[in-house]
Amino acid sequence: MITSTANPRIKQLARLKQRSAREETRTFPIEGVRAAARAAAAGWPIKELILAPDLAQPEARELAAEILSKGISVTEVGDAAFHKIAYRRHPDGILAVGETRELRLENFVLPDPPLVLVVEAIEKPGNLGAMLRIADGAGAAVIAADAATDVFNPNVVRASQGALFSVPIAVASAEDTARWLEAGSFHVVAARPDGPAAPWELDLTGPCAIVIGSEHAGLSPAWRDVETVTIPMRGLGDSLNAAAAAAIVVYEAVRQRA
Repeated sequence: MITSTANPRIKQLARLKQRSAREETRTFPIEGVRAAARAAAAGWPIKELILAPDLAQPEARELAAEILSKGISVTEVGDAAFHKIAYRRHPDGILAVGETRELRLENFVLPDPPLVLVVEAIEKPGNLGAMLRIADGAGAAVIAADAATDVFNPNVVRASQGALFSVPIAVASAEDTARWLEAGSFHVVAARPDGPAAPWELDLTGPCAIVIGSEHAGLSPAWRDVETVTIPMRGLGDSLNAAAAAAIVVYEAVRQRA
């Protein structure tokens, strides 16, 4: 049982909130019963489990016992020590330390039929996590192009509700992504405020890639020659939240395929 917040191991775990520490150690925190359970169920490499017995609910203890039975070490810590490493406001007393992966296009596994959500330069971890949840629900894969936020950011993990561990995902530059999609004969559709057609006016039934840009900068020139789509806006606003826009277009593709 580690109780001191000054313990070197606790300090090391707390540093995983920083991208530099995650890249240096090639590990990242997976906090919460749901996220940790989904990581374990997906066979994601877990190096260690941290458990605060006084904070943990029965399902957290059950998960800890399951992970321990797989030969993964479980470290118990006190409440103050756990709060130092936690990033959730109301932690449930369990945090797994996962290993990061090389998310390259050459290792990308496509769903069948192929449906890819390309998210370019998304800055907010919550938006990226939400897009992973959308892809999970729609049976799509995700390419993070010119990623502005680390896919292993704790807030991406939290917002994805564990979808990070089940959705095929790759990280690449926008130019490499565009070339890869062209080589795969994908129908590429980029969402822009001034697109000529609504999602339901396009054929999204074949191998399709839907490109969503950041709310601040929009899409880069890598997508200048692809077909564009717009979501009709009937109020004062001229755009939607990036994750909301992704959901509308991706689920239109799901509707057509049904």
